[in-house]
Amino acid sequence: MSRLRVWRGAVLLLAGLYFLIPMAASVWFSIDDVNGISFDAYTGLLSAPGFTDSLVLTLELAVVTVVVLLLLLVPAMIAVRLGSPKLRPVLEVVCTLPLVVPPVALTAGLIGVLRWGPDYLMDTPFFQTFVFVQQPQFPLVLVIAYVLMALPLAYRALDSGLRAVDVRTLVEAARNCGASWPRAVFSVILPNLRGALLNASFLTLALVLGEFTTASILGYQPFAVWIYSVGNSQGQMSVAVSVLSLLITWVLLLLLAAAGRERRHKTATAS
Repeated sequence: MSRLRVWRGAVLLLAGLYFLIPMAASVWFSIDDVNGISFDAYTGLLSAPGFTDSLVLTLELAVVTVVVLLLLLVPAMIAVRLGSPKLRPVLEVVCTLPLVVPPVALTAGLIGVLRWGPDYLMDTPFFQTFVFVQQPQFPLVLVIAYVLMALPLAYRALDSGLRAVDVRTLVEAARNCGASWPRAVFSVILPNLRGALLNASFLTLALVLGEFTTASILGYQPFAVWIYSVGNSQGQMSVAVSVLSLLITWVLLLLLAAAGRERRHKTATAS
């Protein structure tokens, strides 16, 4: 038993060093100055051109992507489990298919579709749809791309949550108690999937915060693209922003873990 603890401690120590050493090096690079230590790279973030706009745009894209993804995926997965279990392999293949499509290929396909609209739909009302989804203020085309890229991650998170819950029994019990189908889903199933919903939301949020390829090729400037553009002229500030974004991701992960732990504690207390 003591040997197992030693090995566990050694693994945790190596893992901690693997993450903390590059982090410490990045922090040192961002504050190192000719005259000593300077925090100008951090204090100048709020006044940096494009910082607030790119961050707000990325957060808005993340929220909309999470909402759209859950609205599409959760009802489909619940319906398949309740009504058509034989369609589960089909749904799994469809949801995991984006894993085999590189982001560059996906973006090239989107560009082809967006070019196809003006060429063939110029004189139809559908042309305005192509214009609307490409607005620089809020490019819905990025939401479409992010939903596709996050689909496999969210599916795995939700599928693991549904496997741990007897959905059919819960719904039948709620229906026998007089609950309607919507109430059975919102009052019985979704509360038992809170951990899975949080996991899917966090994975989607992390993907949107760090996605660079699609936004860069399509010509938009969310947070990741802004960091890259700043890095070409202000290396210390780009590293400072990267450190802060990593810390934000860690904080969200800790909040997610705390929420899951609180849920398990309440469940154990109720039992």
